Amino acid sequence: MEFNEKIKEELESRIRKLENFIADKGIGSKQLNKARNAQRNVNIAVFVGSLIAIGGIGVWAMRRNRNEN
Repeated sequence: MEFNEKIKEELESRIRKLENFIADKGIGSKQLNKARNAQRNVNIAVFVGSLIAIGGIGVWAMRRNRNEN
């Protein structure tokens, strides 16, 4: 049982290494890197936009409450 699990883990690690090698050096690797960078930039933009929106809503709510009092 233990022997089979070790073999399975070894094969899975070799497959992962091969997949990573293909992703890094294979056909389309430059496009894949560009897509990852673009996705990262989009994620950063969404995060910053959300922070600005939350901050704007907070400022608006505080000014609104101040005007009502």
